[in-house]
Amino acid sequence: MRVGIISDVHSNIEAMREVLRALEGQGLDRVICLGDVVGYGASPNECCEAVRSVAEVTLLGNHDAAVAGRMDYSFYYDAARHALDWTAEKLDAAHLEWLRGLPYQHRIDDVGFSHGSPLHPENYDYIFAREQAEELVPHLAGLPEVTFIGHSHLCKVFALHTGNEVHEVAARRFGLRKGYKYIISVGSVGQPRDYDNRACFVVYDTETRTVEFVRVPYDIEASAQKVFDAELALNFGRRLFLGV
Repeated sequence: MRVGIISDVHSNIEAMREVLRALEGQGLDRVICLGDVVGYGASPNECCEAVRSVAEVTLLGNHDAAVAGRMDYSFYYDAARHALDWTAEKLDAAHLEWLRGLPYQHRIDDVGFSHGSPLHPENYDYIFAREQAEELVPHLAGLPEVTFIGHSHLCKVFALHTGNEVHEVAARRFGLRKGYKYIISVGSVGQPRDYDNRACFVVYDTETRTVEFVRVPYDIEASAQKVFDAELALNFGRRLFLGV
């Protein structure tokens, strides 16, 4: 089975459309979205429609939860709160209702999916450093062989073993080693933060046990201009050019 995994679209329809085209050429059996379909960007309805058209399962990201009234976001910084309020006002009722019903986690056999850390998915804890991955080691027995996460917008891979053994894997394409469990952060479709401004998604082949990060260029200028025109924070558009 070949699974496409997307995450953190963040209302960037220009990036999402290019990813949709790229997914079509991957020979996938299913697509899973790890959440944060909305937030930051200027095309929330279009992105909800696009994700719903392709994803078999979509998880609840923290921005989705905030817009849907499923979490308190009063502690977010001003620009993020404004973007969430703006998104809630713009979203069609059908998409808002869809967000309200999304799950926190999903599992297919020995493959897990979560927006943030799988330990307490409703807390949206980050895993983007080795120290954070090490916190999962005492819970290895309850984890599937591989767990795909989003949230950080970074492409990160951690191989975990008993005895606090945690290795970071730095490869665009790699195979899973027997005896290890993996936490794989799949990057972001709509707002990459790894200094590569191309949209990102992951393909996992359960038969060959291989994982591949796929990067896709898109019309950043068009996406950023929509942010500027919507009077969202200028930085939400500017950072797209830099991939940060």
